[in-house]
Amino acid sequence: MSHDRREAGFKRRTRVADALATLLDAAEPHGRTESAPLADADGRVVAERIDAPRPVPNYDRAAMDGYAVRAEDTFGASGRSPAVLRAVGTEADSIAPGEAARVHTGSAVPEGADAVVMIEEVEAVGDEVETFDAVAEGENVGEAGEDVADGQRLFEAGHPLRPSDLGLLQSVGLDAVPVYERPTVAVIPTGEELVQSDPGPGEVIETNGLTVSRLVERWGGTARYRDVVTDDEDALAAAIEDDLDADVVVTTGGSSVGERDLLPEVVDAVGEVLVHGVALKPGHPVCLGVADDTPVVSLPGYPVACIVNAAQFLRPLQKHVGGTTAAPFPTRRARLARKIPSDPGTRTFARVSLSADADEPDGDGTAEHPTATPTRASGSGILSSVALADGWVVVPEPREGIDAGEVVDVELWEASP
Repeated sequence: MSHDRREAGFKRRTRVADALATLLDAAEPHGRTESAPLADADGRVVAERIDAPRPVPNYDRAAMDGYAVRAEDTFGASGRSPAVLRAVGTEADSIAPGEAARVHTGSAVPEGADAVVMIEEVEAVGDEVETFDAVAEGENVGEAGEDVADGQRLFEAGHPLRPSDLGLLQSVGLDAVPVYERPTVAVIPTGEELVQSDPGPGEVIETNGLTVSRLVERWGGTARYRDVVTDDEDALAAAIEDDLDADVVVTTGGSSVGERDLLPEVVDAVGEVLVHGVALKPGHPVCLGVADDTPVVSLPGYPVACIVNAAQFLRPLQKHVGGTTAAPFPTRRARLARKIPSDPGTRTFARVSLSADADEPDGDGTAEHPTATPTRASGSGILSSVALADGWVVVPEPREGIDAGEVVDVELWEASP
């Protein structure tokens, strides 16, 4: 396989969508669940359907400061002819016909009352209350279940929790939530040239493993950031096999067709290569496989190619294994400052920076866009072209570049969990 692969190179490259579908088909959600306290559940994935165990509010409550009354006792009340009611104290438990009880916003409406007169429309005179406004039944009252009904379905399994969701869950009386365990991702940087610091001639500081492991954490997983493994088939195979208890194994470097690119053969020896070579730029040498039912993603060694492929393959795989699906990256519309070239049939990711100012309005004065300027350092080994960019523009396979002046979507890929 090694000899044939290196001579053939990448004459055939799998489309991105097909490669991802093949990878996801070979991976199963891990299915492990746990109960997480609400304070620790931000970003976690709901493991089972959650219904409200009680309504919110669970009582009729005053929506305004004022007096709780029986609406029929205020019929005909006006500024010239107020309705006179007997005051029964602050927040009484109940009222009888002809009575009014002082209430505050959010407090329970006493039994017998069915409306609240706003404090601005009331004047207290001794032990009586003059009401200058006729209110209808239910006016200025929040009914029980107005926010959340008893038994209302709140979230389905697979929903990633947000801070507002946690507040809703607490409001219905829950203090913990069933969630999937965070998927574990082993990150194994490879390459005999890699060092952690003080590189000598021919040596390179290891960055891909650090970057990918932090992306794993940002995307909701638990990263095992391993030591660098040298370019030796036995050492590489042992490193992968040692981490097959993880939900996903990721290697960086050694995925292409050079003499030191050993990962495709190693993955095929310990498992099976599903895809090698994807119609994507930068980063077509990605290798996707599976070993002992554990998906293995071998990312290219060039830093930009590594990051692009991590975003396109590792993120959706990690979400899938963790019980949910990857949401699209947020985008921002911008006007392209320079042409982006691309090869038809290849999905291209062009790094761009966004201007702080919008361009001039269109003729109808409706569309203003910031300017997206492609980074001049566009090589897949130029890490700064990603780190100093605001996002990337995706050129789809059918297109042969995008012309200057066209309004495009910039994917803000680092802004999304």
